[in-house]
Amino acid sequence: MKRARAEILSTRKVGAYRSITLVAPEIAERSRPGQFLAIAMPEGRSFILRRHFSIHQASRRGGWAGTLEFVVDPSSGAGTGWLAAASAHEFLDVIGPLGRAFSYPKRLTNCLLVAEGRGAASLFFLAQELVARHKRIDMILGGRALEAVFKPIDAKRLAQTVAVMTADGSLGERGGVLDALPEAAARADAEVVYAIAPPPTLKTIAAFCRAHGLPAQVAIEERMGCGFGLCNTCVVPVARKDRSGYENLRACVDGPVFDPSRILWDRWLGEPMPAPTVEPEPATPHGGDEP
Repeated sequence: MKRARAEILSTRKVGAYRSITLVAPEIAERSRPGQFLAIAMPEGRSFILRRHFSIHQASRRGGWAGTLEFVVDPSSGAGTGWLAAASAHEFLDVIGPLGRAFSYPKRLTNCLLVAEGRGAASLFFLAQELVARHKRIDMILGGRALEAVFKPIDAKRLAQTVAVMTADGSLGERGGVLDALPEAAARADAEVVYAIAPPPTLKTIAAFCRAHGLPAQVAIEERMGCGFGLCNTCVVPVARKDRSGYENLRACVDGPVFDPSRILWDRWLGEPMPAPTVEPEPATPHGGDEP
């Protein structure tokens, strides 16, 4: 984890969102898919807490070496609105990378990546890393409408197949990512699933993966306070590894990436709890993870 005074290299509109590229070599070098940045808001305004954004790209070599890219939704609040209006050559106070990253399967594996809206930004970073490791990837992207689907054309350059779903049918098929999940998983012969979406959607994805014996990793979209594990505002209840009960893990330091088979979804989402069951320890993706 590093703190940097990072210069904005460029900003650009991407559908309904704004993509911001920073110069932050030490943070870029350490960044991995699934991790996030904590960005301070300007002094003299009513913003106290840093805002947290998943890393969309981290370039370690080539012409863009030492740069980071993240994506904001201008409509999601005053802080993100301020960031969306920032210009090139302004400076931001940035801390990162933070959080637990996605891990990669050790052997050649068919990977299905599922995302809704702006959450897809971090999965593009993951997709590039998986392709570089010679994994096959297929993707499902969703959004409310055409503008809310993140980079569908770029996805087609990375993935073998891309299913695009919109609530209003303005792009791809009408419906949500869950509607496309069974067919996409079968078509890809998926062996592991990576997902980022609102918690109710992730709960259904987790149930699908459990029913089909698919290992999975999910990135939690949970509102954070400090981002460092101090305030306990982003806790997620998970089953202990020995299944002796449950514990609260913090999305900012123990996540945001979790094994969905351990998350107690009903407890987390405030739904009625089912009767307890004893289950075997879930498998890790194909023999363990690469560092």
